[in-house]
Amino acid sequence: MRPTGKVAVFSAGSWGTAFSMVLADAGNDVTLWARREEVAAAINKTRENPEYLPGIELPPGVSATHDAAQALDGADLVVLATPSQTMRGNLTEWAPHIADDAVIVSMMKGVELGSLKRMSEVIAEVTGAGPERVAVISGPNLAMEIARREPAASVVACADEDVAKQVQARIHTAAFRPYTSVDVLGCEVGGAYKNVVGLAVGMAVGLGFGDNTTASVITRGLAETARLAMALGANPLTLMGLAGLGDLVATCSSPLSRNRTFGVNLGKGMTTEEIYASTRQVAEGAKSCSSLLALAQRTGVDAPIAQHVDAVVAGKMTAQEMMDAFIARDTKAETD
Repeated sequence: MRPTGKVAVFSAGSWGTAFSMVLADAGNDVTLWARREEVAAAINKTRENPEYLPGIELPPGVSATHDAAQALDGADLVVLATPSQTMRGNLTEWAPHIADDAVIVSMMKGVELGSLKRMSEVIAEVTGAGPERVAVISGPNLAMEIARREPAASVVACADEDVAKQVQARIHTAAFRPYTSVDVLGCEVGGAYKNVVGLAVGMAVGLGFGDNTTASVITRGLAETARLAMALGANPLTLMGLAGLGDLVATCSSPLSRNRTFGVNLGKGMTTEEIYASTRQVAEGAKSCSSLLALAQRTGVDAPIAQHVDAVVAGKMTAQEMMDAFIARDTKAETD
């Protein structure tokens, strides 16, 4: 990475906008790409993103554009915060404008439908970037709290530790503390799977259950996540850290979490189609639960939470039937 101080962030949803603030606070010149031209114009005119983060003033170092080539011109750091299931198509269009030595950072937490590839794998496949140019940022980072500059921490993972440290230096602020890791796989699996567990916890809340139930789902969800990640080759300590347990706790505990909220609505009896129709926000777990289940099955890992969440999202069972099925499962030792 040849530092220019310029960063391109795709796209201008709540997470992309919030993270552009982190980057600007750390001293970078940030161009935020917006899918809709009117969103970019509103950001530049009002100095806030009225659609996704209303009332939050953006720092002077952030500007917006609808032109991808303009956003990428001179950028040595490219941050991707688009929905995971649309990323391949979008990145195919943007890739010709990305500098050959730019580091590409994934903020996405999902597994691609069909290919079952993690986002870093999709980035490498589409752009041809080597592992030393692909990084992942993951942790307990709810967009609104980040935008309010509430203290938070996260993990920068890259196969090249020196590159992870370079990215770390570019995003360290008074409110945002990044750690480094070389376990890209563990960070990505932890980030994707916690969304599925968040859906399950949300369903329990929507059904009116309390802390015993939600704590049980969180704990068994962490065990399920760790089984899959370790079977794929992840460091188990990653799942105990910010990109594992930390992200899981935030997603399952906060009403700001899209996945938890999606699950709450399922628990209250809404269908997946009704929830999609009521919001523009994307709940990654609802999109990725089937691909994570397929990945677990291909790897030979038992994944009852992913299996049942996928069935509820697909309308094949109710949230109450899911909870009943969890209790009815055969008993065994906790560490089995």
